[in-house]
Amino acid sequence: MKLKKGVKRFLLVLVILVVGAVSFVVYQSFHKTSQVSDVKVLKEIKEYGYKLQDNKSNAYKKLFSQLEEELSKSDVDEKKYVELITKMFILDFYSLDEKVAKTDVGGVQFVYSDILDNFLENAEDTLYKYVESDIYKQRKQDLPVVQDVKIESIQNETFAYLEENDDNAFVVNVSWTYKDADKAKGYQDSATLVFIHHGKRLDLVELK
Repeated sequence: MKLKKGVKRFLLVLVILVVGAVSFVVYQSFHKTSQVSDVKVLKEIKEYGYKLQDNKSNAYKKLFSQLEEELSKSDVDEKKYVELITKMFILDFYSLDEKVAKTDVGGVQFVYSDILDNFLENAEDTLYKYVESDIYKQRKQDLPVVQDVKIESIQNETFAYLEENDDNAFVVNVSWTYKDADKAKGYQDSATLVFIHHGKRLDLVELK
């Protein structure tokens, strides 16, 4: 049975409208996701490979400025250096409410490059495992944000890791508090971090 010209024309228009609508929705979804994930770099300490992104907290940005100032000196105070990056790591890694997904792991720029993949895998399987997506800013989940970080002690020790052997590694004991105690129940609030020398940098190789 042949369709009349008017019916054919109607079906053709309908198909065009459906295809157009689907294409528009896909475009809008992609465009919106791109806008959300578009993070800008505000500052960079090129010699050390540290970058400051615009989605970091004011507290983190303040510490980055202090780090930038310290690392620009001809004689860097390594104790001050490791104190600053410890605070920055804790602020970034444990402030889960600032993350857009479980794969948005904080503090990675301070981690020793050879163990980064393992570090990310462990983080996504433990602390970040149940972090829900917040790409469209609609998440209702209660997640903690670090408020204050306190350095309890800093010691130099000999530390061997993989092929690295550092006679002056830094072992840092640190504690922190969260902005909302109710949202932070059950979350870690103290740790020991080990940093080793890697070129000009001090890199995190152990977190416990």
